[in-house]
Amino acid sequence: MTDPAWGPQAPGQDPTCPRHPDRVSYVRCQRCERPTCPECQRAAAVGIQCVDCVREGSRGVREARTAFGATLRRGRPVVTLTMIGICVVVYLFQASVAPGLPFFFGFRPFLAAAEPWRFLTAAFLHGQLLHIAFNLYAVWIFGSYLEQQFGRLRFAALYLLSAFGGSVGSLLLISPASEGWGGISVGASGAVFGLFGALVLVQRKLNQQFGQIVVLIVINGAIGFVLPNIAWQAHLGGLVTGLALGAVFAYAPQRARTPVQVAGAVAVAAVLVVAAVARMAATGLI
Repeated sequence: MTDPAWGPQAPGQDPTCPRHPDRVSYVRCQRCERPTCPECQRAAAVGIQCVDCVREGSRGVREARTAFGATLRRGRPVVTLTMIGICVVVYLFQASVAPGLPFFFGFRPFLAAAEPWRFLTAAFLHGQLLHIAFNLYAVWIFGSYLEQQFGRLRFAALYLLSAFGGSVGSLLLISPASEGWGGISVGASGAVFGLFGALVLVQRKLNQQFGQIVVLIVINGAIGFVLPNIAWQAHLGGLVTGLALGAVFAYAPQRARTPVQVAGAVAVAAVLVVAAVARMAATGLI
């Protein structure tokens, strides 16, 4: 809406708001000195300003950004909550109506070429209540922080590519001669380990302590070798992917931050795809 024209008013005429000529107003904007009605008034550091002056002043104010180029937001972590919500809905549906979902959407290395959607869908499925509880707790704690630091789009790329990287890790590291080649793996653990990896780089960039995160990675990584039915290969694939993306997002040069971050994310995705295709070709899947 363009600013209404305003000029000197006739002697004895009550001052009216330029935006609402039918409203008498004796309060004037501290900046342009025009009359402004209650609807158009905005509290300023000193006195009142009209909406037009507030808008004009905000054009010259730069948005607050994090060290990684994200707009500083105070609201809820939308992407983190979305990922958690999808996992919860799928788990409830699986537990109540469709217990066979992992058979059709869990990651199975020998079906990687024929049913490629499994690379991602496996990350939204879980086998047991304790499994989903641990994963989603980690996503909430670490995802909320990383989403604030990276911004929604970068965080979504980190989460999804780490999940994809977890499946690629399983494909690369599971032997076709083993039982795991035909087994089913599900869970957001690859994405969670990707968040762990990125968090190490974020804390290092911000000159914050990250030793506890490294210990957490070591402990959870070791569990995969001790307890049965845990896909350590997916954990490792997600971790490596998260470290790569964390390095790209954290250390991109400020002058060309966004182009470098986008190019880096595309490069990581391309490497994962090429590695998966090469492995499928080597094992006769394609």
